[in-house]
Amino acid sequence: MGKQTRPEHSSYFEIAKETFRIESGALARTIEHLRADSFDRACELLLGVAGRVIVTGMGKSGHIARKIASTLSSTGTPAFFLHPGEAAHGDLGILQSGDVILILSKSGESDELFTILPALASIQVPIIAITASPHSKLVDAANSSNGVVLLITVAEEACPHDLAPTASTTASLVLGDALAMALLHARNFTSADFAKLHPAGALGRRLTISVRDLMSMHDKIPKVKPDATIAEVMLEMSAKRFGATSVVGASGLLEGIITDGDLRRFFLANPSADMQAHYAFSIMTRTPRTITQDALAIDALHLMENTTPNVMHLLVLDDKAMFVGIVHLHDIVRAGIS
Repeated sequence: MGKQTRPEHSSYFEIAKETFRIESGALARTIEHLRADSFDRACELLLGVAGRVIVTGMGKSGHIARKIASTLSSTGTPAFFLHPGEAAHGDLGILQSGDVILILSKSGESDELFTILPALASIQVPIIAITASPHSKLVDAANSSNGVVLLITVAEEACPHDLAPTASTTASLVLGDALAMALLHARNFTSADFAKLHPAGALGRRLTISVRDLMSMHDKIPKVKPDATIAEVMLEMSAKRFGATSVVGASGLLEGIITDGDLRRFFLANPSADMQAHYAFSIMTRTPRTITQDALAIDALHLMENTTPNVMHLLVLDDKAMFVGIVHLHDIVRAGIS
């Protein structure tokens, strides 16, 4: 490569603006010329597929095809990317009757695609073609397969030599996104559905992690009987390090909670009190903040934040109102929920 120099006639920013202009123009022309019946037909094929959706393309179109396959999969339409070169050397075996194949090619004449088109015809899978060339081998193959053609309308690439795919790949990408969003609506795909497919993401954590997943249970729960002495209460709170303890009756029903604040207020009012002569039931709060174990952790967080004064923990009940655990604010924060 030769020495890199600043463009003589245009600033870097002017070139950037021209790229935006050209690529947004390709989008505007594509939506202007896109036929509703063709787009609807493509959606019906993808929505009604009995097998799998296979997405393919060569070169830069292949990179866009990978992204479209990923977007379809993450929004409720399982899809796979198939490299056309690898397809011609055995990977075409992934295709079977009942599948639909989505092919991206600006020219519609790619040698790699041309090699596999006859095989696609023998398998009899419908072809959805995204191309800028209305008269091409790919268009002929799509029409003969009972498929459909979606045309992108590109006057020029942003590349000054009209060579590097830019406007054409942008238009193809947006058209793929449009298909994915149309199918998302058709499937009534909700944010909860999205979260199930993205459990590691922030939204996934908010909509999938429950109180049950984070709460402390069994011998980790700070718990005393109503007739426990204040001394026993303090020992339990120190051992379990929650800054509070539940008060649970013989039947397993939750009767109250004692917090650090309750203890401070007791000793301020009774500085000379005998800790062996006072009991949990006399200082506990009888209406503790609770939540069910099947509630979302994000709901537990909101309850803590919206309680006056704020609380650091909630006592957890099962569907029969039996006390089963405790969840701390720190547990929720460590899980990445906010």
